[in-house]
Amino acid sequence: MRSVLKIILLCGCFVAKTNFLSAQLLLSGTIYDSSKINYVPWVKVMNNAGKFAYSDSMGRYSILVAEKDSVTFTFRNKSTQKFAVQTITDPNHFDISILIPYRGKYNTMKEVIVHTKSYRQDSIENRETYAKIYSFQKPTLQTSISPSGVPGADLDEIINMFRFRRNKSLKKFQLRLELEEQEKYVTYRFNKTLIKRITHLEGESLNMFIMRYRPTYEFTSLADELTFNQYILN
Repeated sequence: MRSVLKIILLCGCFVAKTNFLSAQLLLSGTIYDSSKINYVPWVKVMNNAGKFAYSDSMGRYSILVAEKDSVTFTFRNKSTQKFAVQTITDPNHFDISILIPYRGKYNTMKEVIVHTKSYRQDSIENRETYAKIYSFQKPTLQTSISPSGVPGADLDEIINMFRFRRNKSLKKFQLRLELEEQEKYVTYRFNKTLIKRITHLEGESLNMFIMRYRPTYEFTSLADELTFNQYILN
């Protein structure tokens, strides 16, 4: 009889402890100053039971609270109002702003809008940047007209004809730019979005497909949309 009673008492304690633990939840978020931009470190977060935690250098905090708890935030001996846990919609992202200006090491950026350029825009911009390289031609003997109208040899072209290292270097640079432009064009047409739509491949299989079946520039530049899509399907 005593053994049975002992088991019942142990079970009762276990259930009570389980209920207590289930009533606990983790409250977390980020604390900002009055500007709602700057993070505030070392803010004391405390619940009714006297348990407390501090925000880190990025203003982040986390503390265990009960469902019927309330919490306060204290910074430089100034406390906020009490926030009832039951009224908090998302305990995992309970961000607050305290009415104190603070300028720390870290702060959030204002909204940044990122614009992507199309392949055509990139290509035009690249051509403009390296216009002299793209238009480079091997120097030849040319004539020029003087201000008096007398024809003669172009001295600059004569000098450049014998600058062999410079001419070789410029020609190699020109070829490299052209190859890079061709590779970018292949990447532009043979892109993940198109391949995924046609083949339904994803993840590593998609990456392997792109590496294995990347077409040549000659084919890519000459193939119309139907032919190109059929190549991917095949």
